[in-house]
Amino acid sequence: MKRKAEIWLTTVDQEHMLARQEDAEFVDGATVATPADYTVRVDPERQYQEMDGFGASFTDASAYLAVKSLGEEARKMMMRKLFDPAEGIGMTMLRQPMGATDYTTEIYSYNDLPDGEEDFALARFSIDHDRDYVIPAVKEALSINPQIKVMASPWSAPGWMKTSGHMVTGTLRPECYGVYAEYFVKFIQAYEAEGIPIFAVTVQNEPGYGPGHYPGMVMKPEEELRFIRDYLGPAFRRAGIHALIMCYDHNWDVPSHPLAILKDPEAAQYVAGVAWHVYGGNPDAMSLVHDAFPEKGAWFTEASGGEWIPPFRTAYLDQMRNVIAVPRNWGKSVVWWNVALDEVNGPTVLPHSTCRGVVKIVQETGEIIYNLDYYTMGHISKFVQPGARRVESDHYFDELETVAFLNPDESKALIASNRTAEAKTIEVAADGGVFQYTLPGESSITARW
Repeated sequence: MKRKAEIWLTTVDQEHMLARQEDAEFVDGATVATPADYTVRVDPERQYQEMDGFGASFTDASAYLAVKSLGEEARKMMMRKLFDPAEGIGMTMLRQPMGATDYTTEIYSYNDLPDGEEDFALARFSIDHDRDYVIPAVKEALSINPQIKVMASPWSAPGWMKTSGHMVTGTLRPECYGVYAEYFVKFIQAYEAEGIPIFAVTVQNEPGYGPGHYPGMVMKPEEELRFIRDYLGPAFRRAGIHALIMCYDHNWDVPSHPLAILKDPEAAQYVAGVAWHVYGGNPDAMSLVHDAFPEKGAWFTEASGGEWIPPFRTAYLDQMRNVIAVPRNWGKSVVWWNVALDEVNGPTVLPHSTCRGVVKIVQETGEIIYNLDYYTMGHISKFVQPGARRVESDHYFDELETVAFLNPDESKALIASNRTAEAKTIEVAADGGVFQYTLPGESSITARW
């Protein structure tokens, strides 16, 4: 029987949206007769990092839309298309906010108190807010795809722990470092009691930025280092918490922040690696930090689609570059931002929202629209299993960009993005044979064999 590669195609004209094409047939030997524009050799013997997962975030807004604004059948269909690898794109990672973000129905933490009160014993700690719709959404996703890893990120400590007395603005009070570490412990224990294991936490979402309209908390490198070294790491150890700790959780443009933490061996002993965002700098920052600390991992934890990069063409090409460049720079995950937003890019506490969800849920009608972010994510999440290894593949920057993987079930996946305006024929050499495929201009394929 001839070996074949499944081909799934997305084109910039939207005629093909992660659409199955005719299989490409392997030919034994070194080459085929028709000349190709590019040769891509896939070498499973040259292996790099292990992949953990691909997905998005059930923010308060996203979970509210999924659970509260959709009927049961519509919700179940959408969840299958998001998390089932056969019926949909099989997302395998959820980045769960610890409390409110900018995309929320209200500002809340798990230890809200009246002004002027404190609770160093965390006697009033509660995740009851999440029990209404956030936890049900996460558990439904897990029931569809048990391979999902859940990581957690706070946007802010509870207001009473901060210099501002509020989740918006302010920094963590020095006397609250210890109780805030225990807050993490209680959150993990409470979620795990609900049947949601926590794979990892980041210490602070975007610690270099103090937003004025939504929860946030600046945490300078030396402050994050001290919090991890003297409080969070020891608290996890005492409580037997096995969740990984990732530092930084911000843009590619300030690698000095995570480097300062990793250079301290007492802090670094607790840190699994670095979480990264897309909104500044270049993905090679991940390689820079990896080269300095190769024993530490890199996770790409947030990239939102939005009006600042217009759809379809520009946003599509931008996202496909991230899908490829992140793993090529040691990233173990690719995670977009909101799973779902509505027709006005909400619910949100922002005065004007420009973000786009993986899907759009029109609250007035219940219509579900699968945005371009769904299809770009699907090019990797549907075909690359948790535990896969990135393997060597030829890469032609800004022309024919590629990344390849060896899955735990021994299948291989190659993602290739033609960034030129012209159709290009690629010759893929793998496993002692070759196949050819012609990519339309500005299109992407995932090949699986």
